Amino acid sequence: MTSLIPRNLSVVIRPVQYRDLDGIERLTQESFAALSSKGNSFAVQQMQQLRSWYGLLKCLSWFPNPLKYRFCSYVAEQGRTLLGMIQVSPFNRTRSTWRIDRVMLDRAADKQGIGSQLLRHCFESILEARTWLLEVNVNDKEALALYRQNGFQRLAEITYWEIGPELLAELAQAEPDLPNLLPVSNADAQLLYQLDTASMPPLVRQVFDRNTRDFKISLFGVLTDAVRQWVSKTEVVSGYVFEPQRKAAIGYFQVQLTRKGETPHVATLTVHPAYTWLYPELLSQLARIAQDFPQQGLQLASSDYQPEREEYLEQIGANRIEHTLIMSRSVWHKLRESKFVSLEGIQWTEVLQGLQPARKPIPGGMSWAQQTQQIKSDRPVPSKSESISLSGQNFNLEASPDSESADAPPEKK
Repeated sequence: MTSLIPRNLSVVIRPVQYRDLDGIERLTQESFAALSSKGNSFAVQQMQQLRSWYGLLKCLSWFPNPLKYRFCSYVAEQGRTLLGMIQVSPFNRTRSTWRIDRVMLDRAADKQGIGSQLLRHCFESILEARTWLLEVNVNDKEALALYRQNGFQRLAEITYWEIGPELLAELAQAEPDLPNLLPVSNADAQLLYQLDTASMPPLVRQVFDRNTRDFKISLFGVLTDAVRQWVSKTEVVSGYVFEPQRKAAIGYFQVQLTRKGETPHVATLTVHPAYTWLYPELLSQLARIAQDFPQQGLQLASSDYQPEREEYLEQIGANRIEHTLIMSRSVWHKLRESKFVSLEGIQWTEVLQGLQPARKPIPGGMSWAQQTQQIKSDRPVPSKSESISLSGQNFNLEASPDSESADAPPEKK
């Protein structure tokens, strides 16, 4: 049987269990080993944290809470062999958009087949998701082929930059001109939502589907962030620039600073398109904040719809470290691609039913001469005893037997 979407029926897709952690660690090391030794150490550290907090995360996934989907993962298993894993999470508070965090597959497995089964399982089981989102490196051809095969399309391109410690110290010497720099609180959620809406194109805004709730943080979230920062030895600082005349936020930043000095600081920057002159001022402010921490680089991202930010980062000498592609997929994109379809069961007369004619077509090349003769032959010929009356506005003619005999030629004697 030939199927449009191949599916290995012997592979079981199920949620992650504690006995899968060894196999997940093996898949993680295989995935990050090809990148760098630094990425491999990061993977090991991530697995250690997962082993430590797995019981708590599993318990929190049983009832509604902000951390219910913190570790939402599925594995593909054949027999007792782990072939792949997928991890997903909600992208917004309403959970209308979900994000695929990572897909890890075994080297010996059919990556396209197993990866497609993992993706389709998420599409079918998470019914509240209307849109799916992911980020992939532009050089990862296997992952791009997998995602395109399952309906994902390009949404935007992201470039990651790193500002070195020397350049960061040089930027900190400038005095930023930010007279209306304010700290962020839940009361500013509406201003930040308006800034986020104005800073991205309509298509990206529709896929992200954020609202005011996405810029608020609950008490439980505050406590969770405090515990995470204490464990990871990090600190998060945020602020926004307020425009009093328009009564709107025109710039926002959030930076995660590390106290260990092992990893660079990570910043998130949002600037209104009409106030691009804020880039030098906000970067100087970030550089001054980072002075109180160990000297490390600063990482931030720019999208392809933010050309002013890319021009400024190139101008100051920032280094490009990665180029990724954001892809999105709607659940209404292909309705039957997640079902097992056989070509043998397809009746093309039913598939092309909309193209069938409603009635039998009339052949072309009609002859008007024949049609005229046919019309004349079908018309009844009046007899001599019948009269033909033509009544009109100005005439009234009658044909009688006398007139017919008058017009007839005389008979020969």
